[in-house]
Amino acid sequence: MPLIPIDWLSAHVETPDGLTADQLAADLVKVGLEEEEIHRGDITGPLVVGRVLTVSKEEQKNGKTINYCRVDVGQHNDAPGQGKEPSDLPSRGIICGAHNFAEGDYVVVSLPGAVLPGGFAIASRKTYGHISDGMICSSLELGLGSDHDGIIVLARGADADAIAELPAVGEDIMPYLGLGRETLEINVTPDRGYCFSMRGVAREYSHSTGASFTDPGLPENLPAGLPEPSGETTVVIDDRAPINDRVGCDRFVTRIVRNIDPTAASPKWMRDRLTEAGMRPISLAVDVTNYVMLDLGQPLHAYDLDKMSLPIVVRRAQEGEKLTTLDDVERTLDPEDLLITDSDGERILGLAGVMGGESTEISETTENVLIEAAHFDQTSVARTSRRHKLPSEASKRFERGVDTQLAPVAAQRVVDLLVEYGGGTASGMVTDVDNTVPFPTIAFDPAEVTRLTGLTPSTEDVIDILGQIGCDVSGSFPLEVAPPSWRPDLVGPAHLVEEIARLIGYDEIETLLPPAPAGRGLTDAQRRRRDMMRTLVEMGWTEVLSYPFVSSGAHDAQGIPEDDDRRTALRLKNPLQDDVPLMRTSILDSLLQTAALNVARQNQGTAVVEAGLVTIPDGIVPALSLPVATKPTDDQLAALDAAIPRQPHHVAGVAAPRVLAPRAGLDAVVWDWRDAIEAVRSIARILGLPVTVHATDRAPFHPGRCARIEANGVTIGFAGELAPTVCTAFELPSRSIAFEVDTDAMGTARGHDPISVAPVSTHPAAKEDIALVVADDVTSAEVEAIIREAGGELLEDVTLFDVYTGSQLEPGTKSLAYALQFRGDHTLTAEETAAIRTAIVDRAGDAVGAALRA
Repeated sequence: MPLIPIDWLSAHVETPDGLTADQLAADLVKVGLEEEEIHRGDITGPLVVGRVLTVSKEEQKNGKTINYCRVDVGQHNDAPGQGKEPSDLPSRGIICGAHNFAEGDYVVVSLPGAVLPGGFAIASRKTYGHISDGMICSSLELGLGSDHDGIIVLARGADADAIAELPAVGEDIMPYLGLGRETLEINVTPDRGYCFSMRGVAREYSHSTGASFTDPGLPENLPAGLPEPSGETTVVIDDRAPINDRVGCDRFVTRIVRNIDPTAASPKWMRDRLTEAGMRPISLAVDVTNYVMLDLGQPLHAYDLDKMSLPIVVRRAQEGEKLTTLDDVERTLDPEDLLITDSDGERILGLAGVMGGESTEISETTENVLIEAAHFDQTSVARTSRRHKLPSEASKRFERGVDTQLAPVAAQRVVDLLVEYGGGTASGMVTDVDNTVPFPTIAFDPAEVTRLTGLTPSTEDVIDILGQIGCDVSGSFPLEVAPPSWRPDLVGPAHLVEEIARLIGYDEIETLLPPAPAGRGLTDAQRRRRDMMRTLVEMGWTEVLSYPFVSSGAHDAQGIPEDDDRRTALRLKNPLQDDVPLMRTSILDSLLQTAALNVARQNQGTAVVEAGLVTIPDGIVPALSLPVATKPTDDQLAALDAAIPRQPHHVAGVAAPRVLAPRAGLDAVVWDWRDAIEAVRSIARILGLPVTVHATDRAPFHPGRCARIEANGVTIGFAGELAPTVCTAFELPSRSIAFEVDTDAMGTARGHDPISVAPVSTHPAAKEDIALVVADDVTSAEVEAIIREAGGELLEDVTLFDVYTGSQLEPGTKSLAYALQFRGDHTLTAEETAAIRTAIVDRAGDAVGAALRA
């Protein structure tokens, strides 16, 4: 995010004296630039200019020689004879261990009460037999560099010119050293790349406050204007493989400065501004290009002219080409990468708009410099930067959009600075390959502002605001609006409305609650799902939400066989966590871990239930990515649909066996496999769906204590007791229970028949008991289904109340005793119920060989 030094901003826009970072943040947020952080100086004064009056060298017993100095600190001096150590001179006594200064030199003095970086507080203290009443500071102690061998000498006593530039003795030195300043860091949205520059932020500050703004990016604001191109060909653009018909480079400006002093240092004000903006000063040529980039928003690159041959060729990479970039990394290039090469196109000089190569890097001996200021396509730069994982200050700006008309101005600014501070000579060779085209005009109806925001500015106000942001407005109705060259994001009427609302002020938009359109409410599926969960919660289950990401270890812990379809899971290419790369195929995959976590936290009566989607990738076919520039065909959409896995909606629950602890006079409440089955039965009743229960074996359930639950011949889920090995693996109490149902399958089993409600009968019920002897392998569910079918409409309820095996029966048989309840539209007679009872016995005998127990 951009860092905004206030003094640098003030070079382009009028700011009030004493403007703080807090006030600047408040002003900028009005126009949509949010504060990210305020960086405050970590030094507090007093930090002043001092003049060394006397230096007394004293050798200590440990062999170390220290200097006892009397230092003139102006108004902070002790009165003569009244200091902590008597002196005839108005000064302060300070102990210093450095030896790179002499009497008469000007130094930086931190006085008692000052706090230096790292929270180092300065105070008067006795040391080496003297009172040290302050500290003479080094660069390291002030956080200005790594040099701690000697203190900072601001000026030698005989250097009158250097002394004249300093504040007076005793005055605050922090502004001179660039210390103690506040810097605002702002958050810039991707559509406002022009705000990655002091120029752009100054413009926005002007919009917010009405302050006078001077645009440094216009040719007329240059000291001597722009030179005309010389006509010499120093650049060839050869882009044979544009991306989506967009040429990778539509403008390329080069300038040359010769005979630069390689030892020339960047001016202090430039180094200070770069440091405040978060960049490290390197050398004059590099610092100047970075400074102009931060100032105007135009990325630039400086080449050592003596290491290259002209003309420059801009072309796409060839398969297998390599480049070592300035970060000393060799990179294999992609045919989509746009390159800067030298005259024969063979030697690669850099990745266009991203980073230069090391072969033409500016060095400490560079005297002749070629300056590149170009405009590269946003998409091309963004793809190259991401492909090589190489974000840079240049790519950050290009991929958000750079002013197409800024390159020659930025290049001239670099030339002027290199000539002024490096002693170079500007060459007359000026190249400007300009293939840019203006942005399309936008037909704009001012009434759109009212329609979209409720604001009611006049047409004159709309034209004035659009002019403020740099648009050229013509016509009457509709207005013809030409966006400025630095705003590639303005492509439609809604964008112009946003700009108008932003400058008027979002707080001026009236808050109105939009009317809610009449709708049909919840869908049938939504209503069913809510009813199911409400029913389970009322039964004592607690609804939870777990992440749908699991590991293959979850399948192992459940004992799921290797050939089970549930192990066929979708693997994420970029998972949030490397150890859970799979999408769950069952809610129990993640819910068992949630239940275990609740048990580990000693949550009494853990009974958790979850509703959500599972991912079933069986049958999917990989599809190619859809095109981004054209509408996909029906076949492409069909292929994409075939690549999407099925995601049915499931409900699952896991519960510990003891749901309530015993209390005085009351036994513990314990759930078993019947409660898991009853949970499924209960949510089936929501749909009016009759179910049958069948014994089966299926992980993660206990063999022999697992039920497959069907409705109208469709398997809708499984319920029962968890296997002991699963309880151990997840650290759950033994005999814990679980269930999982496919609610989509339940809807299929139900069909579209409406739920019918049986009328309430006022006639009494007739009851009969019946005991049938069947083979051991015949299940109660099979017998119950036969009884219900044979009993017809008069049979109201069937309940199994006894199962008997013993000596009174033949080996291999068992007795199933049922309580039958009948009810009709009249009071049933004993003959009627006996006839139904006989029909049931006969049907059971025919179907499963059942016999009435004597």
